[in-house]
Amino acid sequence: MADHRDEPLVLGIETSCDETGVGIVHGTTLLADAVASSVDEHARFGGVVPEVASRAHLEAMVATIERALTDAGVKVRDLDGIAVTAGPGLAGALLVGVTAAKAYAYALGKPLYGVNHLASHICVDQLEHGRLPEPTMALLVSGGHSSLLLSSDITSDVRPLGATIDDAAGEAFDKIARVLQLGFPGGPVIDRLAREGDPEAIAFPRGLTGPRDAAYDFSFSGLKTAVARWIEAKRAAGEEIPVRDVAASFQEAVVDVLTRKAVRACKEEGVDHLMIGGGVAANSRLRALAEERCERAGIRLRVPRPGLCTDNGAMVAALGAEMVARNRAASDWQLSADSSLPVTETHVPGDAHLHPHPHSHAHSHDHVHETAKDNLYS
Repeated sequence: MADHRDEPLVLGIETSCDETGVGIVHGTTLLADAVASSVDEHARFGGVVPEVASRAHLEAMVATIERALTDAGVKVRDLDGIAVTAGPGLAGALLVGVTAAKAYAYALGKPLYGVNHLASHICVDQLEHGRLPEPTMALLVSGGHSSLLLSSDITSDVRPLGATIDDAAGEAFDKIARVLQLGFPGGPVIDRLAREGDPEAIAFPRGLTGPRDAAYDFSFSGLKTAVARWIEAKRAAGEEIPVRDVAASFQEAVVDVLTRKAVRACKEEGVDHLMIGGGVAANSRLRALAEERCERAGIRLRVPRPGLCTDNGAMVAALGAEMVARNRAASDWQLSADSSLPVTETHVPGDAHLHPHPHSHAHSHDHVHETAKDNLYS
């Protein structure tokens, strides 16, 4: 096998929610980003159904891995490691990805890296804008998370400064879209309608922005309730709902709080770089307002292209490649899914003494191991 010590070739698997993502990365170069989404299967329920997501991952996994390998033009034997999201996320969905990664890693004799979903969202920016500065401030906003994180080493040191205390930003988008009868997911359609609305038409509240509130925490439950009640009052009065103005005013309330707190954190922590990731980072108004406020504050903004903001395997592969490059400990065969894995645990290392690395061939299943290697992609 070629020596990829400086530029590791890593395959990443992401199954934390409703998208089966498989990415292949060579150092900080993206070779393949294959995604199979089950979002259409969840749309009729108005949100993600964990059991449906798990079954969809199971059905899509092998085909998505094969598509990524074909797109990248590489063979599994050439890989330097296999990375997988170990958490946080939906337990059943995570388990499908972890089990698949363990099977491939074991059969191929490759090191296995169970990595953190949130840290992966930060690391993916390296695929577009080069190495992350250290330290980097990261604002991660998605359907499940709204977090402010300070990373001095993406493979070992990510410190949470603030997080949502109730609804995440993406969750609020989905719920308001449901009230407005716009379908699921809500983020893209609200973003589109808001471009034609007036963001100052309705004065919706900005949660946790008072002088005594937690400086870096987020709350969107009150905003969601305020918007829903405003809409209900209009309907009760028989008035037409100005959907575009509601979308624009709601969206502005969300992105105003997100960007205000992120810039404040950068200033107070003395960090001159802000990275924004997660599914909501695809929102056009969030990007525009963040750019405006960062430029005014002398902060350099890094936001991956929209396709890399949503859940994908490339981000997992990117973090896995960093683990290999920095000689971080691989995970062992006891790796399991952890739906509440804290962001401070950027990866789940194993005990090399109890669980030898497959390259050592020190375990008692060498015959099975070698047979599996011969039969897989022979």
